[in-house]
Amino acid sequence: MAKKKTVAEKFANDQVKGAQQDLVEQLFDDHYKHRGRIYQVNFFRGISFGFGSVLGATVLVAILLWLLSFFNEMPFIGDVVKSTQQSIEQRSR
Repeated sequence: MAKKKTVAEKFANDQVKGAQQDLVEQLFDDHYKHRGRIYQVNFFRGISFGFGSVLGATVLVAILLWLLSFFNEMPFIGDVVKSTQQSIEQRSR
């Protein structure tokens, strides 16, 4: 059976929830006073995210191809790696 909460526990729980809600409202109101500043911050955040994603993907693919180059002599994997490397070289020209 579920334990019933006492009045004091309910009151304390309500106070905590109220304090958390008040804190969230203060943070929300503080950040949304100047709409132009928000657009500026979000623009640079988007640019940074895009640049980081492209840079990270480039490094990840380079490391993956470098690791796969060690398997050039294996029967099936070597053919796939060689064709992938040739495809990348043709597209970079």
